Amino acid sequence: MKLRFILSEVGKGLSRNRAMSIAVVIVTFVSLLFVGIAGLSQMQVSRMKSQWYDKIEVSIYMCANNDQTPSCNNQEATETQIAAVRDKLRSAELAPYVKDVYEESKAEAFKNFVKIYGNSPLGQWTTEDMMQVSFRVKLVNPEQFSIIRDEFTGSAGVSVVKDQREIVEPLFQVLGKARGLSLGLAGVMIVAAVLLITTTIRLSAMSRERETSIMRLVGASNLFIQAPFMIEGAIAAVVGALLAVGTLFVGVHVLVNQWLAQAFRWTNFIGMREVWIMSPILIIAAVLLALSASAFSLAKYTKI
Repeated sequence: MKLRFILSEVGKGLSRNRAMSIAVVIVTFVSLLFVGIAGLSQMQVSRMKSQWYDKIEVSIYMCANNDQTPSCNNQEATETQIAAVRDKLRSAELAPYVKDVYEESKAEAFKNFVKIYGNSPLGQWTTEDMMQVSFRVKLVNPEQFSIIRDEFTGSAGVSVVKDQREIVEPLFQVLGKARGLSLGLAGVMIVAAVLLITTTIRLSAMSRERETSIMRLVGASNLFIQAPFMIEGAIAAVVGALLAVGTLFVGVHVLVNQWLAQAFRWTNFIGMREVWIMSPILIIAAVLLALSASAFSLAKYTKI
């Protein structure tokens, strides 16, 4: 009987404040959609880092013939200078940071160059003597690139030290900024959702003030009186959350699986699994948001 009464009161409240309930659904949908985008962006960054950071290498390029880098002064690296870099990379001092070292000779560098540019004018004009010896260093922790850079930059015979993170780091930064923007917009919309839910519950409570007064007189508990109002807000918020989840599923399927994953095959993208992970988080967040806003509104305005 109590449950039937509560549900009937919920139905009355939603029908009386239909426009406000729809507004709550829309605002909750938009705010949680941005939260979901931010969460998926963070998952994408984490996935790409786990995929690429273990493969990223630091390359130490020795001076080539007529190398105009200031440290080379148009002089090719000598065998003594190359040996000095080789020995330092294998020294006990760098052993805690260096996982593996691959040395590429001029002949190997030219062979790889021909594979890429062999049929082009540049490939036909370039000779093996113009290549440079290089060392590709795999680090124990790719974040410690600066140790290798500081150790070898400016060393005799070293032209330049490059970190492959320079290739993928800009993409991480873009995704990070998208995540930050999404969180900022989500924060604004969540504030709007809280204000709208409190207003909706307040109007609903005011329209049934006589009924709630009678219920108090006959000994109804605060929870029994508040439950219909709180359920109203929760239902509207959950509908908004479900719309946000559905939009994320469609967005990941169309934009990520069918477009980005096909256009950028060199990396892995998030999929439906990540959306399933975000779904309960968004729904629980919607319920907590609605219940907290409803409880605040009832305590402040209806004095129940």
